[in-house]
Amino acid sequence: MGLIHIEMFATLDLVGQAPGGPEEDPEGGFPFGGWQAPLMDDVAGAQVAAAYEGTDALLLGRRTYDIFAAYWPHQEGGEDDDIATLFNRVPKYVASRGTPDLSWAGSTQLGPDLAGAVREIRERHEDVKVVGSLDLVQTLLRERLFDRLDLWVHPIVLGVGKTVFHGGAVPTNLTLLEPPVASPTGTVHLRYGLADGTPGTGDMSAPDRGVRRDA
Repeated sequence: MGLIHIEMFATLDLVGQAPGGPEEDPEGGFPFGGWQAPLMDDVAGAQVAAAYEGTDALLLGRRTYDIFAAYWPHQEGGEDDDIATLFNRVPKYVASRGTPDLSWAGSTQLGPDLAGAVREIRERHEDVKVVGSLDLVQTLLRERLFDRLDLWVHPIVLGVGKTVFHGGAVPTNLTLLEPPVASPTGTVHLRYGLADGTPGTGDMSAPDRGVRRDA
């Protein structure tokens, strides 16, 4: 069975809306589209590129798919040639209730049973990447249909916008898979794996404080 990897960029208050540009997702009058651009540096760029190594399929929400389909087919041979070549080559699966234009080569729309479709994709591919696609991510979090979460936390607070865990999270344990790495601009890369069980509770004033009590 393959693995579902969520790649997510967020602010310190975990806003994940429209990191890439002003027109990416202006829903709700979001005024900070493109907030990630001033904070991108070579270290973070290399981390993102490394995260895509081994990808053999993309799983995208409708909005992210439309942005990617308008951009990446025209980028081969340019500055981002490696990622462009990868994204253009691998199958793209689109979660949408509408009728998206699937003219980007290798694109397939998923059916109404999203959870079932994702499970089928896991049987078909080894390394499936979910990029952006906040609404889709909510479903994957709620259904625990992911194996790893790569989260880049940027040193800004916006106070408005769609957040990574808004409306889709259920009590979940995660395991830090490797030590966090900070870029020169202060962006921290956190790599988590889905763990068993649900968060435990305890009493810090008790004699055995610090001992985990699983729910």
